[in-house]
Amino acid sequence: MAGAVNIAVVGAGLVGKEFLRQLAAFNTRSSTLKLNVISVQRSAKGVRSKDFSPLTNFNENEDALTMDDLAAWLKTSPSPVIVVDNTSSEFVAASYPSFLQQGIAIATPNKKAFSGPLDLFEAIARGPGLCYHESSVGAGLPIISTLNDLVLTGDKIHKIEGIFSGTLSYIFNEFSSRDQPFSSVVKVAKELGYTEPDPRDDLNGMDVARKLTILARLSGLMVKPNSFPIHSLIPDGLQSCKSGDEFVAGLPQYDADMDALKKSADGEGKVLRFVGSLDTRSGEVKVSLEKVAKTHPFASLQGSDNVVAFTSERYPQNPLIVQGAGAGAAVTAMGVLADVIKIAQRLA
Repeated sequence: MAGAVNIAVVGAGLVGKEFLRQLAAFNTRSSTLKLNVISVQRSAKGVRSKDFSPLTNFNENEDALTMDDLAAWLKTSPSPVIVVDNTSSEFVAASYPSFLQQGIAIATPNKKAFSGPLDLFEAIARGPGLCYHESSVGAGLPIISTLNDLVLTGDKIHKIEGIFSGTLSYIFNEFSSRDQPFSSVVKVAKELGYTEPDPRDDLNGMDVARKLTILARLSGLMVKPNSFPIHSLIPDGLQSCKSGDEFVAGLPQYDADMDALKKSADGEGKVLRFVGSLDTRSGEVKVSLEKVAKTHPFASLQGSDNVVAFTSERYPQNPLIVQGAGAGAAVTAMGVLADVIKIAQRLA
C-alpha cells in the first residue's frame, strides 16, 4: 500500500528516542509506506515542521505547543496524522478525546489514558479517530491485541491472570531461587535499573493495578480506579520515607517477614509471585502476593519476563498464554511502532 502518514511525537525520553530510532530504520526498509516525523516535543520545548515536510533534525529549540494548539495545527495537515504519546502524563492522556474527535489517530504506551477515570476511557473508545495502545500492558508483548482478537471474534473471557510487572517478576524470581534477603534483592534490582528511582513506585502494586484495570475494561468489566484490592509490599513503617535510598536502607528490618512467607510457600512446594487477576463471571479483580505451585507456568519465569494467561470459552482448560520480556525501552518502542504501522496502513 503506497502512501505517507505524518507523525507527531510527544515525549522524547528513553522510549521516545528509541521509537524515533526504530521509525527511521523502518523508513529505510519500506518503499511503500513512509512515516514522516513532523513534530517532536517534550513538556516545555519542541520542534515542528511548519509546512509539514519531514523533519531532518529533532533539536527542540521552540516552545512546546499546548495539546489544544497541537491538535489545531495537526488538523491542517495535508496527510493523515498519528500522535505518538510516549509519556506517562495524565495531562496528555486527558487530551486524547480532543485529538480523536478531529480524526487524529493516537498510538501510545501511556497506561493512564485507559486506567484512569472511566469517562475518559469511554470518550477515547468513541473516537472517531483510531487509538492503539498495545504497549500500555506488557510493552511489546501481544497482550491487548490477543485479548481484542478473542473478544471481537465472539469468545467469552472467563479469567485473566498474570505477572504484569517486569520489576516484581525479577525481584520474586531472584528471591525464590536464591538464599538472600528480600531487601538485598530489591537493592540489586534498583542498582541494575529494574526499579523506579524510588522502588516504592513498583512495590506499591499500582503499576500492576493500572494494567489489570485496562484488561478488565477491555474484557467488559468497567472497573473504576482503586476499586479493588491492591496488595502493597511497602511496610507501614517505611511509607513516609523521604527518598528511595532511605526506603532501601530501612528495608532490611522487615526481611524476617518476607523470609517467613518464602519459607511457608516452600514448605507447600510453592513459590511467591506478585499476581494480577480478574474473573469476569464473579466480577472479582485483585492484585496480590500469591503462593503458586512450582509446576505452575508463573513459577518458571526467568529474569524480568511477564506472563499472561487467558481462560475463556474457547480456552477453558489450558489457558492461552503470552510470555516474554514485558519491560524495557526497545520492546516498548517496538510495540508503539507496530501500532503506528497498523494505523498508518489503515489511513494511508
